[in-house]
Amino acid sequence: MDPVPAASEPTFPRGMALLVAGAMFMEILDATILAPAIPAIAATFGVAAVDVNIAISSYLLTAAVLIPASGWIADRFGIRPVFLTAIAVFTIASIGCALSATLPMLVAMRVLQGVGGAMMVPVGRLAVLRFSAKADLVRAIALLTWPALTAPVLAPVLGGALATLGSWRWIFIVNIPIGIVGFVLALKLIRGGPAPTPRPFDWRGLLLLGAGIGAALVALEHIRVTGTAWVLVGAGLVGAVALLAAAVWHLRRTPTPLVRLAVLRVRTLRITVVGGSVYRLVITAVPFLLPLLFQLEFGWSAFTAGLMVAALFIGNLTIKPLTTPLMRRFGIKRVLLVNGVVSVAWFGVLALLEPGTPVALIAAALYVSGALRSIGFTAYNSLAFADVDGDELTHANTLNATVQEMGAGLGIAVAALLLTVLGSYPWTFLALGAILALTLIETLRLPGSAASHVTGHR
Repeated sequence: MDPVPAASEPTFPRGMALLVAGAMFMEILDATILAPAIPAIAATFGVAAVDVNIAISSYLLTAAVLIPASGWIADRFGIRPVFLTAIAVFTIASIGCALSATLPMLVAMRVLQGVGGAMMVPVGRLAVLRFSAKADLVRAIALLTWPALTAPVLAPVLGGALATLGSWRWIFIVNIPIGIVGFVLALKLIRGGPAPTPRPFDWRGLLLLGAGIGAALVALEHIRVTGTAWVLVGAGLVGAVALLAAAVWHLRRTPTPLVRLAVLRVRTLRITVVGGSVYRLVITAVPFLLPLLFQLEFGWSAFTAGLMVAALFIGNLTIKPLTTPLMRRFGIKRVLLVNGVVSVAWFGVLALLEPGTPVALIAAALYVSGALRSIGFTAYNSLAFADVDGDELTHANTLNATVQEMGAGLGIAVAALLLTVLGSYPWTFLALGAILALTLIETLRLPGSAASHVTGHR
């Protein structure tokens, strides 16, 4: 396994981090960018719009199922060759998606994209974590955080614009030059060879985890604002609980698990996995709900709604330079606590939005919401690996990536479910605020000095 650079070497691989962040942005963007183009794709293939959802779910499902195996693959073959292969597979699959002549062909290419994405994101992040000193971990995480914050917000704007002004195929064509440039840069920037003694592969763990995650995501993908197949959803969730419970039982007993659950004994990682996944769930729900609110309740066009949602992105972007100084000045616990309380209250502000609200006030509300997202998400990700070292880093990274992926998928499903049950957007926003309040419980359990060696807080 490659060591962290010595004190005389650069302790923060900025070029590598920027490249991995770009790859993460491309992967996360492709997970949701198809949504605005669904009607156009359906018209091309002569199918019902609802049938095209499988092109989204197949990508999410493949990525989520294979992420747990990414840690072992990186240890076995090396970070650099795996990351290069992942970019190549993702780019080739994008070409296949753009050239798809039928819906089954598009779905097959999306599955192949999911294979590339499952390796590209966690393995790239692992490379940055391994070559970053603890003192520079916050700066590294800050760069790796912006894709998860901005991609879901920009996806409706870009997807709608490309599908409206050109063709839905351009959604995939734009990945091609980006992938080629990324591959060339990765040849120069990405480091990391195989582990000296890679552990045996846990096939049973992969099957149990993969089947459990797959059952959960299939069930959640079938939750709709109207017309939900509750029998299928219920069966999927029951199956998911049973399979994931069996997976936990197996992982705790096998000598060479796919994911070592013992890493959850590290308090900061455990709090991130529990509280951070709930946080990810809630913030993922907001960009899903806002375009629906603006189009269905306010009567705006899809493009106008997408442009307004971009105010979240502006908030994410402009606050980013301040996130690291905030954690260094006040400490991660205080930042998470204050940000959490304000974020919960801000869902009350979102619940007050109505068709007569001035556009400037709506934009301001979304801007602040985006800034809060950025602060919270960066703090959680900085906390996650603060106390994880050595061989445990691979397992911690894999576990966190898997839980985060499930949290993102769950966020959209929970938002749709709440909207169905509560019947109004204001009550849905308030319910999401109540869910977000649960993260404060874990935050209060943090010691005041949590991750101080990472943030530099005294």
